[in-house]
Amino acid sequence: MDFASDNASGASRKVLEALVAANEGSFPAYGGDPLTQAAEQRLAEVFERDCAVFLVATGTASNALALSALTPPFGAIFCHAHAHVMDDECGAPEFFSAGAKLVGMPGVAGKIAPSDLKTALAAYPRGLVKQVQPAALSLAQATESGTIYTCAEIAELARMAHAAGVSVHLDGARFANALVTLDCSPADMTWRAGVDVVSLGASKNGALACEAVVFFDKAKAVDFGYRRKRGGHTLSKGRFLAAQMLAWLDDGHWLQLARHSNACAQRLAGALGLIEGVRIAWPVEANELFVVMPRRADVALKAAGARYYEWSAERLAPPERPADGAIFVRLVTSFITREDDIDRFAAIVAKASAA
Repeated sequence: MDFASDNASGASRKVLEALVAANEGSFPAYGGDPLTQAAEQRLAEVFERDCAVFLVATGTASNALALSALTPPFGAIFCHAHAHVMDDECGAPEFFSAGAKLVGMPGVAGKIAPSDLKTALAAYPRGLVKQVQPAALSLAQATESGTIYTCAEIAELARMAHAAGVSVHLDGARFANALVTLDCSPADMTWRAGVDVVSLGASKNGALACEAVVFFDKAKAVDFGYRRKRGGHTLSKGRFLAAQMLAWLDDGHWLQLARHSNACAQRLAGALGLIEGVRIAWPVEANELFVVMPRRADVALKAAGARYYEWSAERLAPPERPADGAIFVRLVTSFITREDDIDRFAAIVAKASAA
């Protein structure tokens, strides 16, 4: 019963087989191989646009390097106060941008509201020398609360950002999970909605270690090759990144994997939602659940070997925070989650909650 992270899952069999096949023979290094060229072309087809594509090995690199291309050292990067780029990347966006400032904004369930973006932009007027200058807006899709922006919501925020001369970045670590929920095209969720660059994550959803930075405005990527190399993410054997990406995208494999993890999250939410004393904090829209449950259920689950993380209750509004004797946790499903583990987990919670 492992609901700690979708990073805990390995790679899909299809991706592993592609890596083994890519191991045969010798090819030009540093991305000069035919697999890398094919992956770049395939991503252009997926997004229905001529774009600049760069493969990297980690989500932190894809986010931080993408933001560095949009932001000068004296720039402001607007994001949710609990965004991954703010809380979980060890200052990498600031480091690779040579000092840009992350400006966190409030927002219910991990989402930035247009009114909050308007307030933030007003607080950093362009041309005021004593302050950092507005440069980039980073949105997470899905968010760190497991919720999803609609394409219309992304478009509204992007219009506001562009009107202020601010570029738009999309942290797509769980891009596929959001895509299958919205049942839209990758183009609709990105450049058609005003996104300038997306960090497309595959590692949480079936790849071994592979992400893609996709620029829809190629002018913003003119020096990105140097940034990637300087950041240590130009792999000498780049074909192994490309092999993962090609297999992941092939015949809708990435969407099949995401559909499974999303369906498992819905099954888990449905089972937990029937238990008295258990409350699901936010709508379950991708593959994450945030749950308030009795602490005795937590004790029983840990005794049974379940893995998950206790989450900070500060992310909840004060009236929604757990009372004494309760705990707030995050549960994450993945493409390898099994229905019997879901049912066993829910049964333990139900038995402990009823005790």
